[in-house]
Amino acid sequence: MKVYSSKDIKNVAVCGHSDKGKTTLTEAMLYIGGATERIGTVLDGTTVTDFDAEEKKRKISVTDAVAPVEYGGKKINIIDTPGLFDFAEGAAEGVHAAETALIVVSARSGLAVGAEKAFKAASKRSAAKIFVATKMDHERADFYKCLNGIVAKFGTSVCPIVVPVVSGGKVSAYYNMIDNKAYAYDGTKATEVEPNPDDAARFEAVKSVFAEAVAGTDDEIMEKYFEGEELTVDDKIKGLTIGVKDGSVIPVFAVSGLTGSGVNLLLDFIAKICPSPGEVYGIDSNDEPVSLTPDENGPLAATCFKTVADPFIGKLNFFKVASGTMKSGMTVYNPDLGKEEKLGKLVTMRGAKQEDADCIPAGDIGAVAKLNNFSTGSTLCTSSFVVTLDKIASPKPCYSMAVKPSKKGDEEKISAGLIKLCEEDPSLKFETNNETHQQILSGLGEQHLDVAISKLKAKYGVDAILETPKVAYRETITKKVSAQGRHKKQSGGHGQFGDVFIEFEPCSSEELVFEERVVGGAVPKNFFPAVEKGLKDCMLKGVLAGYPMVNVKATLFDGSYHPVDSSEMSFKMAAALAYKNGIPQAMPVILEPIVTLKAVCNDDAMGDIIGDINKRRGRVLGMNPTNDSMQEILAEVPQGEMTTFATAMRQITQGRGSFETEFARYERVPEHISQKIIEEAENEE
Repeated sequence: MKVYSSKDIKNVAVCGHSDKGKTTLTEAMLYIGGATERIGTVLDGTTVTDFDAEEKKRKISVTDAVAPVEYGGKKINIIDTPGLFDFAEGAAEGVHAAETALIVVSARSGLAVGAEKAFKAASKRSAAKIFVATKMDHERADFYKCLNGIVAKFGTSVCPIVVPVVSGGKVSAYYNMIDNKAYAYDGTKATEVEPNPDDAARFEAVKSVFAEAVAGTDDEIMEKYFEGEELTVDDKIKGLTIGVKDGSVIPVFAVSGLTGSGVNLLLDFIAKICPSPGEVYGIDSNDEPVSLTPDENGPLAATCFKTVADPFIGKLNFFKVASGTMKSGMTVYNPDLGKEEKLGKLVTMRGAKQEDADCIPAGDIGAVAKLNNFSTGSTLCTSSFVVTLDKIASPKPCYSMAVKPSKKGDEEKISAGLIKLCEEDPSLKFETNNETHQQILSGLGEQHLDVAISKLKAKYGVDAILETPKVAYRETITKKVSAQGRHKKQSGGHGQFGDVFIEFEPCSSEELVFEERVVGGAVPKNFFPAVEKGLKDCMLKGVLAGYPMVNVKATLFDGSYHPVDSSEMSFKMAAALAYKNGIPQAMPVILEPIVTLKAVCNDDAMGDIIGDINKRRGRVLGMNPTNDSMQEILAEVPQGEMTTFATAMRQITQGRGSFETEFARYERVPEHISQKIIEEAENEE
């Protein structure tokens, strides 16, 4: 593939809800552009961009994939992104690397939540937005119903570009508003025909909407339009180029990805009208903003927007060049780590297929293997021109499960494999809980974690299962008591003797507060540390369910010793006996962790979300409207009740909602819950 300048490059992310035809549309674009010899299908597992074993098995996109196509003298980098919310990281990466978002909706089912989220994400990046109504070949497809839904949600900026010509109740052709011509299709082959629509009045009305939208982008075109002159093709291209770039025009196309009908018109539009890479902003070494233009002779600045971890070839970093030119063998610098590294072989990717590249110029997308010091979100620059570009807005993990090895002793293998997978997917998080001693994997949902475990086995040969994580409960006391601990043992020679009287009472410190008020030398001072150590060891395991003991003050106030038989060990044992005798009398209780929950949802779902929080023993503290017409609910909920909240939140809000939690404090567990926790602990033993 030849090297293109930035003005001839178009980076396009194909986004939207799951199962609306994104990958199928991508296949049609690649075929019509001459990049492939046939149109693959998702069901057969023969598509270019769904090449991963998990994607073929599940018949869904799990990650984003890049596939360039040369069309109309331009290079179009198509980034096919996942639609399932569990794999939202792939969508975030795709939008980050693109100037245009193709938002795919189904002409059969209309606008879906995933399309709304894609629109919002593209708007935050100031990317151009195009709606593509696919599945026009379906018998229940209704383009105008779909169009009306888009207009109702996103306003009058929505502008139809290619619409179906319905004759005899069926789609007979596709009408292109730009050249005022209708095309009938035999597969992907287009033939110009006369449009004979069943609904001529509506057809003319849509033409009028298009003309007004184009005229509104430029004063000269507006004047021409008001004077009643016919707008030329050049006028339309000029107006649409302005409107698509600044967002005042949001085009809508009717196509069939499965048959390829109308897809050539979409490719024409992308090549002629969609924006090329433009100016970006970064932060220099003095924390000052710096502007970068896509000049291939400028200083090097590139963003790593995707990482693939492979046990055989190592890491493969995908990057988009914002300025300058990347060349094999050059030394690049990571400003986050302050480290330099030499570039190896550069490649361009079409799905899984690699093609060697001597260089990747400004505006283009490429990949490089075995860069140890770079990962998703890293900036690649040079030490002589240090700049940091925007990070990817990766979604935060919200669903956690414990990872248990199928075979004992595989904990370290699990850890090594999952750490590599987390490098590949920043929306995954892996850690070991020091209190419950469980390995915890967090992600965006059940399928997300399930895919991670499948990849762990396929890539690293480790079998693991997921289970509900344990909750790090605590125990404490609610009453002041005194207890004696007397340790005496005689077995020839020196014996063991230690005798202490300790007062236990509640306090506010999580760590044990140890004091002494012994008078008259009943216990020598040199044994005080042993008493404290004995109590601290006991505090690790409470008397109710074996959870750590907190908020306890222990005061040593009396005791006795033997000048020969007393030792540090003796007094440590005596302290343990005092603990075992006293704590059960101090009315011990179990404490549970409480988290602060910030849940963002749509107005319609607010009542159901509050009801769900109440069922989880949560307390709603307040509600605030957000900037994007959503509602933020602030609440406190026991952590043990939050395990399934991510699933409930997604179901109630249909995927529109999001949430995050933060540890707040520990609170006493209700008695009936406490009994269950104690019973579970006894059963585990």
